[in-house]
Amino acid sequence: MKNKIKLIFITAGVVSILASCSDEFLEVKPIGQSLESNYYRNEAEAYGALVAAYDPIGWISRDYVSKQLALNVASDDFYAGGGSSQDVGVLQVWSNYTVDPATGPQEELWRRGFSGIFRSNILMSKLDGIDMDDQLKTRFKAETQFLRAYYYFDLIRLFYSIPLITEPLEASQIGSVEQVSRETTFAQIEKDLWDAIPNLPETVNKATEAGRATQGAAKALLGKVYLQQEKFQEAAMEFNEVNGVPGGVSKYGYSLLKNFGDLFLDENQFNSESILEVSHSSASKADWHNMNSTEGNLMNVMSAPRGYKILKENRGAPDYVSGWGFIIPTEKLVEAFVHNGKYDPRYKATFTNLDSLADIGVISYEKSYQNTGYILKKFAGKEEDRSEGNWLVNFPQNMYDIRLADTYLLEAEALVRGGGDQSRAQALLDAVRQRVGNTSITATFENIMKERRLELAGEGHRWFDLVRTNMAAEALSFKGYVEGKHDKLPIPLLDLSNTVLEQDPAYQ
Repeated sequence: MKNKIKLIFITAGVVSILASCSDEFLEVKPIGQSLESNYYRNEAEAYGALVAAYDPIGWISRDYVSKQLALNVASDDFYAGGGSSQDVGVLQVWSNYTVDPATGPQEELWRRGFSGIFRSNILMSKLDGIDMDDQLKTRFKAETQFLRAYYYFDLIRLFYSIPLITEPLEASQIGSVEQVSRETTFAQIEKDLWDAIPNLPETVNKATEAGRATQGAAKALLGKVYLQQEKFQEAAMEFNEVNGVPGGVSKYGYSLLKNFGDLFLDENQFNSESILEVSHSSASKADWHNMNSTEGNLMNVMSAPRGYKILKENRGAPDYVSGWGFIIPTEKLVEAFVHNGKYDPRYKATFTNLDSLADIGVISYEKSYQNTGYILKKFAGKEEDRSEGNWLVNFPQNMYDIRLADTYLLEAEALVRGGGDQSRAQALLDAVRQRVGNTSITATFENIMKERRLELAGEGHRWFDLVRTNMAAEALSFKGYVEGKHDKLPIPLLDLSNTVLEQDPAYQ
């Protein structure tokens, strides 16, 4: 079984697998438990700590929370689904906006972010004293700066006011850490990325280092950070370097895949469109009782239909596994794929209409809570992808955190909203649409946001898009969203105990 490293404030633990890189990068031999004071002695131990700093990117909690899964059900694109309104309550309450400090996905999302930050801070504080190649040391530092920025960017978007921690803490210091202004947090994120970019590689060997931070990934993340703050000109400049000529190959080697559906095939991991990808593996052998140790993709079994059975072979029925029926596409999302009576070409790669198959007797399935008759095809687990042993929580499909079509559309948005080069914005939007055979439409803010919804459905971007563009109150009103409250999560109740942290007034 692949172990996890534990670096809780000042303790180093067992090193093994990283959930954000290729198998070659992940294969680190366990080196035993060591105290922090005598651990960081050489390159191998520094590498183990770097592995640990990447690890939370792909975490899944014992409550079945992962970043993309939780963000999906919070959006207007998906219901939580599952077996009932009480099934995995931490997801249900964010989907129906009854989340409170004691119940919701915030505990896992907070833990994920700050665990990554703590691990990054520890390694950065130790690197200068480690006997290792200077050039490699510089790269390791840049990677940890990128990671700290990545974790903080997720946290500042999920929680309104958070602590800013840039060095290791003693256990006695934890309770006295105060929150800082959002401006201060964004400034640190920008600084980390600017410091990291010159010392990151432009590309990596995908056979041995896929998943590690690159200049392109850092610039894409910096563009997102600027856009979040409505620094449109700065955002467009960063995205421009990542994207290059629309429809071509960028300086970092990025290009759109020709076939949209190929993005979601296991054999296309770390493809030319991938900028930052979360790696999953079927090798961890975890089960439902030790979810924290799985390296598998939970989305696959969670989004697969409940009680799924093929009744007529050779009739084109998908070979889905019988899963748990979460992440149910809303009627609003499905309707968005229909224009003038025609389905967008991405419809077939995004959804499966189970009801249409059931109506003609090809399949049967158990209808989930909030069932609409559709499932998210992009990630629903298939029989052909099952592993040996505890396969349910060990599917190997990777997840995109950032991909090129995402940054194309974000640059187009930055140009349109910031009064930039409208012809380039048009070319970027056209490139995404032409990939699937759609005709050109005018590059307006509304059209770009519609395109993001269709292109990136189920990939965890929609909630962030709605909140940062002030569209959430209208789009999520049918779910009970309250403006001024639900644009962020509450600080987890347990993290308020014996600390000076203050809960957001909307949740008091």
